[in-house]
Amino acid sequence: MSLRVAIQMDPLEHVNIDGDTTFALAETAQARGMEIFVYGPQDMSLEGTRVTARVRPAKVQRVPGAPGVFGEAVTLDLAKDIDVVLMRQDPPFDLSYITACHMLELISGETLVLNDPEGVRSSPEKILPLMFPDLMPPTLVSRDSAAIEDFRDRYKDIIVKPIYGHGGAGVFRLKQDDSNLDSLLELFFSNSREPVMVQAFLPAVSEGDKRIMLVDGKAVGALNRRPKSGQVRSNLVVGGTAEKSDLSEADKRICDAIGPELRQRGLVLTGIDVIGGRLTEINVTSPTGVQAIKKLSGIDIPAIFWDSVQERLAGR
Repeated sequence: MSLRVAIQMDPLEHVNIDGDTTFALAETAQARGMEIFVYGPQDMSLEGTRVTARVRPAKVQRVPGAPGVFGEAVTLDLAKDIDVVLMRQDPPFDLSYITACHMLELISGETLVLNDPEGVRSSPEKILPLMFPDLMPPTLVSRDSAAIEDFRDRYKDIIVKPIYGHGGAGVFRLKQDDSNLDSLLELFFSNSREPVMVQAFLPAVSEGDKRIMLVDGKAVGALNRRPKSGQVRSNLVVGGTAEKSDLSEADKRICDAIGPELRQRGLVLTGIDVIGGRLTEINVTSPTGVQAIKKLSGIDIPAIFWDSVQERLAGR
């Protein structure tokens, strides 16, 4: 049976064919004979309990500057016309994102939606790890300047980052003698009503920030992202270098601890960030890294993911 797969994503025209995980997932689905449609959250409509989307049929191709070939846009009922919806647009994890989750929850009984929209909605990527404080570095979530200053007084060297950011954007390191903390907090809080996340700086970041990919709560591959010299952000999109990596015993303990919770929430494809054996984030919206892992280690995570999807469909 040929599956019809709708991918909720940022514009396919703009993806990096050599690095984008959503592109790799679509490529594998297409190779298995699945029919691909793409759309964005802005293309969705809800009338009563009927959820539709203005989608474009698409064929992906590894052609620089032209990653997709598109058919004429059509409106489809996501519950009746589609077998699988992949929710893969990048953050910000804002009210638009949450609204899309609510809409997709209405069809999840008929169409397989991954990751599960209720699970995504209730699992902010920097807050979900706080369920496992023993696995994390010392962490504070707050917009109370006095509490943040007290945290720095205790830990001396800190990282401050937006609670719903992604890709390393807006991440700052502030040492004990750095006079910019007040100004930085003013900047954060004048642009948002959200708290910030503050963590004790982990010197081990100079050796890299490990991305571990999990399917159904089980680790399936990893890579190490080494920051540029003198930098604290190791994300590949801001210049980090990808290196082959295996799982340490600390990594395995983290995955074993969080795996059951990920499965319970229907978070089938996730990516966690680990620095020096400490969990820092659990990425559930559009985790990346599968192409780099395949290049470095030969592990085909899109194939593992679609095997899992087809098993789920067979059991529904």
